[in-house]
Amino acid sequence: MSRKYQLYVSLIMSSRNKRSLTDKIDSNGGKSNAQVIKKRKHLTIKSDTNEETSNVDWYPANWQKTLENIRKMRKDVVAPVDDMGCDQVADLNERPEIIRYHVLVSLMLSSQTKDEVNYAAMQRLKEHGLTVDNILETTDEQLGKLIYPVGFWKRKVEYIKRTTRILKDNYNGDIPKTIKDLCDLPGIGPKMAHLCMSCAWNEVTGIGVDTHVHRISNRLGWVKKNTKTPENTRVALESWLPKELWREVNHMLVGFGQTICRPIGPHCVSCLNKSICPSAVLNSSPIKKKND
Repeated sequence: MSRKYQLYVSLIMSSRNKRSLTDKIDSNGGKSNAQVIKKRKHLTIKSDTNEETSNVDWYPANWQKTLENIRKMRKDVVAPVDDMGCDQVADLNERPEIIRYHVLVSLMLSSQTKDEVNYAAMQRLKEHGLTVDNILETTDEQLGKLIYPVGFWKRKVEYIKRTTRILKDNYNGDIPKTIKDLCDLPGIGPKMAHLCMSCAWNEVTGIGVDTHVHRISNRLGWVKKNTKTPENTRVALESWLPKELWREVNHMLVGFGQTICRPIGPHCVSCLNKSICPSAVLNSSPIKKKND
């Protein structure tokens, strides 16, 4: 084989290898899917909003397309969280500190409780008078009747009373403004704290991960390895999801999980992500849209 022919073959193979790599990147939704280039770490990429995110070495396949499809589906289906979520129950005619207290109490009631049940309990509490001073004067028995049948209502009576006393004594009747101080309150965990910072203080400190967000993130492959707890899922999501999407993703995925990507009997057959979701079940039932 001549030297000139060897050089020609080498150039052809090099060109093919480059084209093959480009095809792989394009087929996985663009350069943002950094996992297809396994040896390249700490990339600087541009997100949907053209803001740069650096020092990220892994992205889920097709995540931007998946996210956009979920946005489209959420526009067509009204979920309980849209009208009765924790950010919808506060009385906006009240003073700011009372509005924040409403948000905090609603979050405390929401654990292991459907939005419809939580919303009804909040209406009863507001009619009773949902202020720090009034709740401190309310008996445990009366408070229990007001919030029943939310999940673990007896324990939540205790948490609400203890938390309200702390707010009165330590925060002048307002709620804390840091994740640490919120998590120090009885019955408040990281999910509630991050949601409270977003809804009550309009400050994004992290992703609120409930059972819906936890389940869907694992189904979509939005975590590098399957996670066992919502808190592990939060850490995994925050490691790659651009921060400007953190506020949106909780509300969007919760509603998606309530109506489409349900725990049992998900509507995969009608889901726009059925061809790219690693957990799609194609023999499921169709979803019902607004006009059905």
